[in-house]
Amino acid sequence: MGSHPAGGASRPQSAPSLPFVAAGPDRAARLRTPGAAEAARGDPTTRVIAVGAGQSVLLDGESRLARLALDVVPDDAELTLLGLDLGGGVLFAYDAAQAALGASGFVSLREAAVGLDASEAALAAYAVAIVGWHRSHRYCGRCGALTAVEEAGHVRHCPGCGAHLFPRTDPAVIMLVVSGGRCVLSRRFGAPERRWSALAGFVEPGETPEAAVVREAAEEVGLRVADVRYEGAQPWPFPSSLMLGFRAELALGASDLLEVERSELVDARWFPRAELREAVREGHVELPDGLSLGHRLIRRFIDEG
Repeated sequence: MGSHPAGGASRPQSAPSLPFVAAGPDRAARLRTPGAAEAARGDPTTRVIAVGAGQSVLLDGESRLARLALDVVPDDAELTLLGLDLGGGVLFAYDAAQAALGASGFVSLREAAVGLDASEAALAAYAVAIVGWHRSHRYCGRCGALTAVEEAGHVRHCPGCGAHLFPRTDPAVIMLVVSGGRCVLSRRFGAPERRWSALAGFVEPGETPEAAVVREAAEEVGLRVADVRYEGAQPWPFPSSLMLGFRAELALGASDLLEVERSELVDARWFPRAELREAVREGHVELPDGLSLGHRLIRRFIDEG
């Protein structure tokens, strides 16, 4: 098994408070041509979203990202087209980590997401993810040459071997395995002592998300599951995952004995719903980050009965 992303009846993910899932800006792919992008860079109404060191963003108050005028950034700065703002103005992302903007006003995306409006949080996740991709793909993975930006920042081209690099998102599944009124939760290495989470893992090459759910349940806790149902998705730019949430039932006639993969997990156990609800209320069990789809999956289970 590979490493895990941070922390899953086909029912849509409908809770509006879940960060990063709202509709973001009009991505305006038609403006990614050289002429259109250059024209946008010359428009005084164009604005820039600044991404700072790590995964921080520049805010204008608690609920909105700062929109910087173009004259704040160097003329030759690498900018990535994000799309059109609500008012129709063009937005670019700017890697301000090495700029002279200073650290004042920059807030980590995790912290900022709590207060940002839903559409602003989605825009922030988009900007952080695309800037993060540029930071890690400046050099060609095939020949090592310095790559050049094309299509307004949505492609990097290697002049050495001709490779074209595209922004990538790593699909990951997070699943709540249930049987009757019980669910399986696990403790991962490095997590707080009372933190229990849903099972999770990355989708492997040549694998569907549903197949990944079945595989991960077998590998991590030795359970055979069936009736894998999609519960929702969440962009998770820490650094570049798309979390796909599922619920899966213990297969009919399958053993419920947990065989914990100790190289992956500290522990795992079945939690009856009433016991889990009480443990969370009393603080004996801490759920994953409230920003996450994993938190939503577990909370939804707790609230069902």
